[in-house]
Amino acid sequence: MENNSVLDTIPHTHAIGTFVKTPTFNIGVVARTMGIFTIIMLPDGRFRVQRSAQCLKIGAPVENPSMEPNALVYIKRGMVVGSYFWGCLADTKGRRIVLIAALLLDGTIGLLSTAAQIFPIFMFLRFINGFAITGAMGICFPYLGEFQPTAYREKILCWMELFWTLGIVVLPCIAWLIIPLPLRFGTADGGIMFGSWNLFVALCSIPSLLLGLWLLYFPESPKFLIECGEPALALEILKDIYQTNTGRDRNECPVGRLKESDRSNTIMETHNRSIRTFNIHDPKHMKILLPEIWEQTKALCSAEFRRNTALACVIQFGITTSYYTLMIWFPELFGRFEEYEKRYPNATVSVCDVSSIVLENVNDTLVDDFCGTVIDTKVYWHTLLLGIACIPTSLWLPLCVHQLGAKFFLIFSLTVAGLVTVGLAYVGNSTQNLILSCIFEALTSMGISTVYCVMVDLFPTNLRVMAAAFSLTFGRCGALLGNLLFGFLVDLNCFVPVVLFSIMLFGSAILCFFLPDTGTTALQ
Repeated sequence: MENNSVLDTIPHTHAIGTFVKTPTFNIGVVARTMGIFTIIMLPDGRFRVQRSAQCLKIGAPVENPSMEPNALVYIKRGMVVGSYFWGCLADTKGRRIVLIAALLLDGTIGLLSTAAQIFPIFMFLRFINGFAITGAMGICFPYLGEFQPTAYREKILCWMELFWTLGIVVLPCIAWLIIPLPLRFGTADGGIMFGSWNLFVALCSIPSLLLGLWLLYFPESPKFLIECGEPALALEILKDIYQTNTGRDRNECPVGRLKESDRSNTIMETHNRSIRTFNIHDPKHMKILLPEIWEQTKALCSAEFRRNTALACVIQFGITTSYYTLMIWFPELFGRFEEYEKRYPNATVSVCDVSSIVLENVNDTLVDDFCGTVIDTKVYWHTLLLGIACIPTSLWLPLCVHQLGAKFFLIFSLTVAGLVTVGLAYVGNSTQNLILSCIFEALTSMGISTVYCVMVDLFPTNLRVMAAAFSLTFGRCGALLGNLLFGFLVDLNCFVPVVLFSIMLFGSAILCFFLPDTGTTALQ
């Protein structure tokens, strides 16, 4: 039995696979899927990632709402730059240490941004926040997946969607409690100010710091260690997991020894040492690491993985561009519909008409009138409803993924989301807009989580995080492009973005038919 099935069964006195012991037993003994270890890991990454992502979407102090679009652009730029960087690190230095670094960086920069009083500094810190949190997004799924057996891996990964949903639900509740508080401190000359918004951003940063510190007590992925030529250390980690899940002595774990991976990299062959032992701060070591990273990148485009890489990147681009762009547009639509309904009660109007009608008088109000504007409570309520709408799909996905398959959920979510996007052209009031936005959020969020789940199975351990990061880079580029172009397109002709994003979603759904079936074989 090969190492890729180490978490599924223990063979009968075979030294090749993993264990040299006679009894056959299931993952329930070594790394029980619903054991203490996995239960701890499940909420560890995704809940925090969602809270950061939601906080980042509101990137400016409430005292100056005009800063928000700029902050969003800088955040997306940080995500574009950070995605592949963290992926390369995770496939060379390890999943755990890179996840810790990303979370601690995100939390630290988040705290610093609360004290930023100069606009360019604030934008730079938002850029670093985006750079950091995208690393956690790309790593948490592969990290958790590499601890799971084949029989339960896909289901466990799909439960991560529930914690994403919890983040959407919890965040507006915290914001609703904190931001309206009449809290404002500062120096006499007004040079330094600290208000309720700063406190909210600080609170959003604390979970990253706590989880980053908590992960110090978590093990590295045994699967990754085997790929690095460190089977002895991987064996010790398996014994620790066995002890954590069963409460029995680690020496009772029926594991004999682990065989090194059949795949070897140039560094292991040339230098006879693990790739993890090289220091990225040492120029000599970097001269060795960079060619290896380049070889791994080229491997993603090799004949063996080219098809899966292209599919993953294009699907990520389509779904992520549509999701992040439209979810930023929906609040704007809420505002435009409400403004129209105040002026013309009981009247119905299309999205395009309401945009043009409200925008006709947009210049009648001075910018100064908006400074100091208090956030309407409907903003919190609408965001909370979006999170609540995701709960049914967050439960449906993990409960039925084995029966229906991950491809079904991808195709279903993208197709219906595309239909919802088309339906935006026929929205007549704010209630209809809210209903469609809830459906869109629930389906696209489920689709994004399913893409992450599928990617864990598409690539071998030495390329898994890098492949996820590569596709994530395409997705973030799409989100950045969409944010930059959408405002211009929707005010020029609102049917253009509706058609464009519906085509992206339908096209991504069609491409999902060409993805291989997942969740039925052990990880490579």
